[in-house]
Amino acid sequence: MHPSVHAATYTDKPALIVAETGETVSYGELDRRSNRAAQVFRACGLSVGDTIAVFLDNVPEYYDLVWGAQRSGLFYVCIPSKLTAPEVDYIVRDSGAKLLIVGEALAGVAALVDLGACQGFAVGAVAGFADWCAAVAAMPDTPILDERAGVDMLYSSGTTGRPKGVRVALPEDPSITAPNVLVQLAQALYALGPDTIYLSPAPLYHAAPLRWSMTMMRLGGTVVMMQHFDPEAALAAIERYKVTASQWVPTHFVRMLKLDPTVRARHDLSSLKVAIHAAAPCPMPVKQAMIDWWGPVLFEYYAGSEGNGLTAIDSAQWLAHPGSVGRAVYGVLHVCDEAGEELGPDQEGLIYFSDGGVFEYHNDPDKTAEARHPKGWTTLGDIGRIDADGFLYLTDRKSFMIISGGVNIYPQEIENRLITHPRVADVAVIGGPDAEMGERVIAVVQPVDMAEAGEALAAELIAWCRAELSGVKTPRQIDFAAELPRHATGKLYKRLLRDSYWGESGGRIV
Repeated sequence: MHPSVHAATYTDKPALIVAETGETVSYGELDRRSNRAAQVFRACGLSVGDTIAVFLDNVPEYYDLVWGAQRSGLFYVCIPSKLTAPEVDYIVRDSGAKLLIVGEALAGVAALVDLGACQGFAVGAVAGFADWCAAVAAMPDTPILDERAGVDMLYSSGTTGRPKGVRVALPEDPSITAPNVLVQLAQALYALGPDTIYLSPAPLYHAAPLRWSMTMMRLGGTVVMMQHFDPEAALAAIERYKVTASQWVPTHFVRMLKLDPTVRARHDLSSLKVAIHAAAPCPMPVKQAMIDWWGPVLFEYYAGSEGNGLTAIDSAQWLAHPGSVGRAVYGVLHVCDEAGEELGPDQEGLIYFSDGGVFEYHNDPDKTAEARHPKGWTTLGDIGRIDADGFLYLTDRKSFMIISGGVNIYPQEIENRLITHPRVADVAVIGGPDAEMGERVIAVVQPVDMAEAGEALAAELIAWCRAELSGVKTPRQIDFAAELPRHATGKLYKRLLRDSYWGESGGRIV
């Protein structure tokens, strides 16, 4: 399965629709455009196994580039559009990219990037970059002679340090039409196929939106791509395009649930049969509220860009095992203590997968080794437990743990409580310096109305926590921020928050 196959059978069927504008790219057009992209790559001297980097917002050309790279045997690196020039420099250099394609909307950052020996193209006008549209227009729209399947090479969001490039080998089967694990899971778990209309509301540089929307194109469905997420616009897109499947992160749910009930009620969502969510833990009250609103159409999975394993759970299973992220459907789960010994049911430890995908962190053998168990199993660094029925429950990331007075505290439970407060729009819980306890629990809160930030709201939020959490977990400090440093995929840059509290003096950096 591949867009080129569908282009031959139903040329005019929409492969892509831009939600905000209605702009449509047919399968025939996508095939021609990706062929031209592949021709440019070869004309620039790129061969099988080389790397390109893409630095774009959500625009239709994104798919031309990634499918062009996929059929050229290339590694394609998708760079987050919110990064600074030094961060983009680092990823381009670390990945070994020989060609960088940037978007006109990112011209300010792109102009500061040191290309070095890397060739630069721009979709639009960017100083110092060649015109991508002119380059592809000069190329034939026929396949290159040496087509071979390529693969993405994505970088972690860098929430706890510098981003890590996740590198897997080129597909063993060189055919560009060979099926992959996601195609099989999409069919088996969600019954997705050529009749699916799939809403993708998140940035394409992230693993889930990129891989799942490309999977939909492999299956011959139609992808409705949002250029920017807006909670009401997402509901309107479901109604307008009769969306049948979609993918979300918990912050999307939180923002939609905080819409006025009259706004939520005005949109017809009856076409939606599958609402997949992942990327970050979903607070139990938030998920329950979504099932109450949308019905039993929520499907959750736990996985990472590393592709080493995957768990899945549907709404009925979740209601029977609230808080779980499901049972393993790709790879085998293990939970181990600090010594690497496997633990029994309901014992909390580091989560590993075996018998799944194999990966390494590019140019970082130490981080690769840190993710390996002596038996060869691999971990994403998350803590959790497995119940007697094989359902996995996440506690938090090991690196986010707070140690206060010798007690291990995981922020996720505290964040899950605070986000349900009606006057909280977003929250991050971190450990800050404390002379007596070592670390203190600090909640950084983004209020719905910043004008309400102050001592009264802080006291109310502390009382809100105390009603359900033990004293050691209740924040000792509430600070307010107009906006948290959150990745567009929903992940918090906790490293940046934590660094603002830990300076050489041990105090907050103002």
